[in-house]
Amino acid sequence: MRIPWPRPRSLAGQLFAVQAVLIAVVVAGCALFSYLNAREQAEDAAARQAMAVARSVADSPSVRAAALAPDPSAVLQPYALGVVRDADVDFVTIMNPQGIRWTHPDPSQIGRHFVGNTAPALRGESFTETYTGTLGPSVRAVTPIEDDDKRIVGLVSAGIKVEAISERVRGQLTVLIGVAGGALLLGAVGTYVINARLRRHTHGMNAAELSRMHDYHQAALHAVREGLLLLDGQYRVALINDGGRELLGVTGEVVGRSVAELGLPAPLTGALLASEPRVDEVHLTADRVVAVNTSPVTGGERRGTIVTLRDVTELQSLMGELDSERGFTQALRSQAHEAANRLHTVVSLIELGRAEEAVEFATAELELAQALTDQVVAAVAEPVLAALLLGKTAQANERGVELVVSEDSCLDDGVLPPDLPARDLVTILGNLIDNAVDAAQGSVRARVTVTAYAAGSELVLGVADTGPGVDPAHAGLVFQRGFSTKPSDPAGRGRGLGLALVRQAVQRHGGELSVAEAVGGGAEFEVRLPLARGTDTGPASAGVTGALDDVR
Repeated sequence: MRIPWPRPRSLAGQLFAVQAVLIAVVVAGCALFSYLNAREQAEDAAARQAMAVARSVADSPSVRAAALAPDPSAVLQPYALGVVRDADVDFVTIMNPQGIRWTHPDPSQIGRHFVGNTAPALRGESFTETYTGTLGPSVRAVTPIEDDDKRIVGLVSAGIKVEAISERVRGQLTVLIGVAGGALLLGAVGTYVINARLRRHTHGMNAAELSRMHDYHQAALHAVREGLLLLDGQYRVALINDGGRELLGVTGEVVGRSVAELGLPAPLTGALLASEPRVDEVHLTADRVVAVNTSPVTGGERRGTIVTLRDVTELQSLMGELDSERGFTQALRSQAHEAANRLHTVVSLIELGRAEEAVEFATAELELAQALTDQVVAAVAEPVLAALLLGKTAQANERGVELVVSEDSCLDDGVLPPDLPARDLVTILGNLIDNAVDAAQGSVRARVTVTAYAAGSELVLGVADTGPGVDPAHAGLVFQRGFSTKPSDPAGRGRGLGLALVRQAVQRHGGELSVAEAVGGGAEFEVRLPLARGTDTGPASAGVTGALDDVR
């Protein structure tokens, strides 16, 4: 009758069997390794001991003198036997340079040729080897005997039989087996305790059920397009999906690390570390704009935080472009209104019979518009930036702010490299101009001055205004998301994002952004972006400040 062998069905039982076998294999392997290592160490120790004895004998003045005597064996044989007895070696053989023995534990071998290698010793070198001689396999050392003139007058070989080395190792084997048995017993007990806890934590589920749950978990985690971040009670990363890694710009192993160690911007880190929930809070990473939502996980105590991240970079960019289009539309509507007024004036002058005054008025208006266009295009030939400046000039005029391009501005078409897209320059310069117009509006001499030129291998953009300026205490805060000295809406939204986007675009291209007090008051923002190739179409050494001084 066939009796089926019981097999463990639970995951804990299977793990216990596997771990018990692994522990047994590891302990057996460690025992074998320790045995082989002990044997190797014993052979090394025997080799060192044999070398020390051989050198001591070779350096003895009495041995040197006996080697030059007419009958060396008469003096050296008793001496060698005494060394064997006192130094715990199996043999000491002293021979002449031709390898003829003067001493040997077996007196019948005296006068015969030494069995082994002597060539290195004849060259003046001491060496050790394992060799099978007249006494069997042994670990031996061979060293030369030199007289006062460094001539080799004899050789000394001392050795320990391999059998004696094995006997030394056998004495340690019993202790080694006892230690291995104790380690195996301790490992088995520890494995049983751990698997008992595992059985409780897995609620008795088998491996197939756990595997199925894990598959569902992984599929759901990677299928979610939004970023998902789980933090434990100490704000360490417990889980992060692919979307979260991409949106946060983190690489490598981040699970188990604190949020403060991920190198995220300070406002974003503060939002993730906050105890209160956050809802659709916009933050900037190195190259993205993300909406952050946080929700604490509680169960009598704080157990962690669930963080969801949504990419709103394109949405924010489209909103910025939409705001610009709205501004352009308002400017065009105002310009159309002004053009209609001027046209009515021309028609009225013609009806009054003042044709010359009508022509003179219309010509002056055309020359003024063309002069503005010529001034901008002459200074900035790059088409996208020129169009931006013309649009911003119209917008600024509608708000009672004069926007001028400094005389030192000189940026030819084709200067910008392909890796510096015009879209990022529009983001940088457009937000700086909008910020400057907001600051200058309402001042006594409302004016914004723009400077743009290529100096060496850098593109320099400067925007200065005649507003109240930036408090030096806030110089390092104006570029942070959410910081603004302007009145915010009742919900507290819509402010403090423009300069943060400027800093993000500048850092993405490896540039520098700074703010200082402008000459005559107001704030002066300067951006320096590296160019792929060196160009010098503007003042190589003059900064934005000097250019603004000339204008003013």
